[in-house]
Amino acid sequence: MCGRYTFAVDPADLAEVLPGYEFPADVRPRYNIAPTQNVAVVANDGERRVQLFRWGLIPSWAKDPAIGARMINARAETVAEKPSFRAAFKRRRCLVLADGYYEWRKETGGAKKTPFHIRLKPAPSKETRGVQRSRPFAFAGLWETWDSPDGGPLRTCTIITTTPNAALVAIHDRMPVILAPRDYAMWLARADTPPATLAPLLKPYPADEMEAVRVSTFVNNPRNDDPRCIESD
Repeated sequence: MCGRYTFAVDPADLAEVLPGYEFPADVRPRYNIAPTQNVAVVANDGERRVQLFRWGLIPSWAKDPAIGARMINARAETVAEKPSFRAAFKRRRCLVLADGYYEWRKETGGAKKTPFHIRLKPAPSKETRGVQRSRPFAFAGLWETWDSPDGGPLRTCTIITTTPNAALVAIHDRMPVILAPRDYAMWLARADTPPATLAPLLKPYPADEMEAVRVSTFVNNPRNDDPRCIESD
């Protein structure tokens, strides 16, 4: 699953990935994003801007918004059939913006779990003369609008997961679907898209383009949200 992630990129780097999109000025670097918090997304609603949706999808037909806390992920293998996700998979898709995510490896012979920060391998930046920066990317996401009886419309989202690639299989048996930039346009198409057209995108990201860095248990507490979360242990 994907239950915690980071999004602390330089806005200039994000502009290279999403040219022509408006980026809100009040979005601050986040090093420990947790479910039910507001997260940065690009939705296929015709708006060329980054918006904030609540992480944890609430289907439009839900009676209780608490269901969202259990709907932070959707499995690629069943997303086209599950009642909670199938309509959104056809017509309400989004990019959930990130620059890394956390996973915890279960250690043999005990209850201990070791946290890792998983991200794209860094590339040298021309602007900083070789200093490496985090690379932004996008998870494949779905979104819905839920009409709250007392608070108006609420937009929520979920992140699709798949089987891990060869580099990550020893850490966890799932990984989020990371979309290649060339696939953004298809994922953000506004028209209904047949599941068979989208299914090939829901695959593990290439292992040779990713790295997993062991970090300290400082990240275990979701209240900790600063650069210490991603420091190597």
